[in-house]
Amino acid sequence: MKRNIGIIPARGGSKRIPRKNVKSFLGKPILSYSIETLLETGIFEEVMVSTDDEEIAEVARRYGAKVPFLRSRETANDFATVADVIQEVLAAYEAEGRGFDNVCCMLPTSPLTHWKDVKDAYALLERQDAPAVCPVVPFSYPIWRSLKVEGDGKMSMFWPENLNARSQDLEAAYHDSGSFYWAKVPAVLRHRTFFVPGCMAWVTDEMRVQDIDNESDWELAEIKYQMLRKHGAEE
Repeated sequence: MKRNIGIIPARGGSKRIPRKNVKSFLGKPILSYSIETLLETGIFEEVMVSTDDEEIAEVARRYGAKVPFLRSRETANDFATVADVIQEVLAAYEAEGRGFDNVCCMLPTSPLTHWKDVKDAYALLERQDAPAVCPVVPFSYPIWRSLKVEGDGKMSMFWPENLNARSQDLEAAYHDSGSFYWAKVPAVLRHRTFFVPGCMAWVTDEMRVQDIDNESDWELAEIKYQMLRKHGAEE
């Protein structure tokens, strides 16, 4: 089996929802869902949480993740990227003589992601020998008929040639799910992003995706999670 590491970046400085990464989501810290999801796949040599926060570290360990070190000041600020965190983590493990073939980065606010999602995306990575796999979700409405609003309040179409086009005749468009990413370690280190040349798309359902940037988003995510459980999708 390939040497896989699962990394969950979870710093303590959340601004829009204070202490978001350890806030209770239907009775458990939201971070715990991402940890359990990665562990349940059974395909990781190591599942770790990269954090600068002792409370987050304690929660991570309680739910079975490793926290071998705290994140540096440089990767804990508002400007550090996920790639910066991944590079720091992989370099720290390499310094201990532990290298990995593949890395999965899962965001700490991804309670809607099922362990099978992660495992299926990994299977695509291996089957296609791809440098990376990123989950995407279709836009709910064709972006080719999107509108823009000018400073004076007047609106116009970005692509006016599609004014009379039927939505079903327009090409499907997708956006990043913002839940997890897979990549071969050399690819993510070389390009410093998971969106590397040759990255494969793994299409997921919008019920599995929810940005959580405010309290309304949080409530929507809880509703989606409960609906998935009701229909047996979380078993």
